[in-house]
Amino acid sequence: MRWLALLCGFWVWTASAEVALVEQYRAGTDHWPAAETDPSVQAAPLARLPAEPPYPADNPYSTAKRALGKQLFFDRRLSGSQQLACASCHDPDLGWADGRRFSIGHNRQVGETNAPSIINTGYQTRLFWDGRAASLEQQTRASWTNPIEMAADPDTVVARLRHIPGYAPLFTEAFGDSAVDEQRIIQAIATFSRSLTSQSTAFDRFLDGESEALSDAQVRGLHLFRTKARCMNCHHGALLSDEQFHHLGTSFHLVGNFEGRYRQTGKPEHVGAFRTPGLRGIGATAPYLHTGMAGDLDTLLALYNIGWWQNAELKDKPDDIPTAQLSPLIKPLELKADELADLKAFLHSLTGDMRYMLMPEELPALE
Repeated sequence: MRWLALLCGFWVWTASAEVALVEQYRAGTDHWPAAETDPSVQAAPLARLPAEPPYPADNPYSTAKRALGKQLFFDRRLSGSQQLACASCHDPDLGWADGRRFSIGHNRQVGETNAPSIINTGYQTRLFWDGRAASLEQQTRASWTNPIEMAADPDTVVARLRHIPGYAPLFTEAFGDSAVDEQRIIQAIATFSRSLTSQSTAFDRFLDGESEALSDAQVRGLHLFRTKARCMNCHHGALLSDEQFHHLGTSFHLVGNFEGRYRQTGKPEHVGAFRTPGLRGIGATAPYLHTGMAGDLDTLLALYNIGWWQNAELKDKPDDIPTAQLSPLIKPLELKADELADLKAFLHSLTGDMRYMLMPEELPALE
């Protein structure tokens, strides 16, 4: 019976320690234990996003420009086939992503990567999985004219919009006159995209001092996120992203774009490295990773838990591309089932109302 008493005592001690830890977090951020990261990482504290993203000097915010951008964002007439809109791959009902492993573009072509959500992209310094765009204006034009995506010819689209009377007053309100040109189209769409932010989540309320905004399981998951689960090595700050590029092991499958940042820099260390996505809204944006290979959070966490694939040998890799090396920040976690459940619960606290901006009731008519 002594072993039973010892077991019960250990259970009571463990439960008491968990209660104390939860209460420590509920007392406010000043009382949180220190985050645990690798020596090479300088992690910013978890925080709220600024109230508004920065707007560039050459494309300042206006309500009218945002309203025009919203119409253009949902208008299929902006694509080469007139069958695709920006919203075809960035649907408000799907967390401003599209719910597919790989997006379907012009003439049913399959894209190379999973479409990331555009929520909070106004705060990012690099866009696309490989970071090839430095602004939403660059990103908008690249996707709009990409032959696999919207396959638009800007001159053709400009001429098309000039013949839609309903757009004239919208351009006038946004820019002072009714002239339609490529730059104005891009600026309006970028302004609308920049306005899509995730500010009201359970986690944000918890940061604000609403101590009961998170459940006990979510608080335990927050602690794991900051310590044992090693998430803070890459996911930190207000965006929950270091905005850097890391190879997790996905390129070992040679699926889609497996070169990653290497395409832009030519640096061997960037083979297979992709931008760290922010985690805000993660509960609404499955599937995950640039390949969409993780269909749900359970699968995603399981992959991290095993440490991915430790520098697997590649078959059929092109000889002119260096061999990818797994990020040194990726290591087996050995989390137990209850810990994975708590971590998943915390991740869900990072998702607020992702559907607050719906499709316009009607688009400008031809007459």
